[in-house]
Amino acid sequence: MIPYDHNKWKDFSKEENQKAMKAALEKVKEDLGKEYPLLIDGEEVYTSRKLVSYNPADKKQVVGKVSMADKELAEKAINSAWKHFETWRKWPAESRAKILFKAAAIIRRRRFEFSAAMLYESGKNWLEADADTAEAIDFLEYYGRQMLELDKGKPVISREDEHNEYFYQPMGVGFIIPPWNFPFAIMCGTAVAALVTGNTVLLKPSEKAPVISAKFVELMREAGLPDGVLQFIPGDPKEIGDYIVDHPKIRFINFTGSRATGTRIFERAAKVQKGQKWLKRVVAEMGGKDTIIVDKDADLELAAKSIVTSAFGFSGQKCSACSRAVIHQDVYNQVLERVVEMTKELAVGDPAEHGTFMGPVIDDIQFNKIREYIEIGKQEGKLVAGGEADDSKGYFIQPTIFADVDPNARIMKEEIFGPVVAFSKAKDFEELLEIANNTDYGLTGALISRNREHLDRARRDFHVGNLYLNRGCTGSIVGLQPFGGFNMSGTDAKAGGPDYLLNFMEPKTVSEWL
Repeated sequence: MIPYDHNKWKDFSKEENQKAMKAALEKVKEDLGKEYPLLIDGEEVYTSRKLVSYNPADKKQVVGKVSMADKELAEKAINSAWKHFETWRKWPAESRAKILFKAAAIIRRRRFEFSAAMLYESGKNWLEADADTAEAIDFLEYYGRQMLELDKGKPVISREDEHNEYFYQPMGVGFIIPPWNFPFAIMCGTAVAALVTGNTVLLKPSEKAPVISAKFVELMREAGLPDGVLQFIPGDPKEIGDYIVDHPKIRFINFTGSRATGTRIFERAAKVQKGQKWLKRVVAEMGGKDTIIVDKDADLELAAKSIVTSAFGFSGQKCSACSRAVIHQDVYNQVLERVVEMTKELAVGDPAEHGTFMGPVIDDIQFNKIREYIEIGKQEGKLVAGGEADDSKGYFIQPTIFADVDPNARIMKEEIFGPVVAFSKAKDFEELLEIANNTDYGLTGALISRNREHLDRARRDFHVGNLYLNRGCTGSIVGLQPFGGFNMSGTDAKAGGPDYLLNFMEPKTVSEWL
């Protein structure tokens, strides 16, 4: 088998890639407005209520309509999943992995098509959409290979008259709740991690990006996933979300999203329901308030570029996005001025256009929330770039920078999830690190410095799950930088890492007396 190697992003400076992406955009455009069914017990189910997905760059354009499940259909899906678990869990690990490998091969052939679908539904530009698609492929291939290794079990000591084994087995039925900001990659990764380990799952996509999830379900069926192993149940989280989380037949929940929802799930899942025979396992990734700190002897051009790309890529709608830049006072003005210069050069507009750096935010809810934080920022700091917002056609917000912000200000402490970055200064490295750690979150962070002592110190004392030295704080790659954070950023399950699949399996010891 070819050793795992992550998929390189497409180079859109090449004419052939530009032509392929434009052709894919036209092809996907023909399917806009299409209706997609639920999938329960291998049967497509259309319901009268629909999740309607709109293009955030053109809010009148319907991307697709996806049927919604109610509690009755959710109950049917849970029972079906348990029925099919009894056969799926006995499939050889190699056979399950081969389905993931085939799915990855299909995506490779239709790579531009999946990226174009994301562009319409989530407002990602060409590069961000392609990176999302590449990551989905990575998850499929990496987890498939990891399963083949885990299937061997782990060595334990046997004695002269006994033989001991230690191996992993699947848990049962899980509930997968992916986010909207990585609508293909994270949705795919969280689902297939549970599937390849032999579990059956209920997949409830984000209400903001259900169409790409529906296309994923079609893909997995094409790749050979047996009926009933994956139940697709879009729906209102208030109606079916709590119902499924609370259900005594659910073994685990894999969630990516907001802190408020994640802590609610964690609390509800901890309660043992009547008839429940296990403690539910929760994997939760809940966001961040991520900082890039710049030392006084840093490469200032690298620092500025790292801040701009990390703060404004995909309109700052990443849990890893840089929303705080903490700069040594000796270089503060230089870094700030360069970041403002670079930010004003960014192309903001329709993500379907080649060369657009930043498209819209996802919907009116996020648009209004971010705009409120911009008003707060005007009271807490000096607006030096951006601040404008326009929702006349789509949900566009200009990349926004606030300078001279107090480290304890709201825009320095609260997750905004938009294209807003706040600048603070510090007198020395101790204060740089202190400010970086003064948040409830602990997801990503970066240090730009030439000081080896400070780089080593950050390894120990910069309290984040993913620390980047002399680069931006976004862009983790499956198998290279396993992703997950501390504190209120979640359970630090490290997606795309060698331990991730263990979250969905239980170890078993068998000892035979000879």
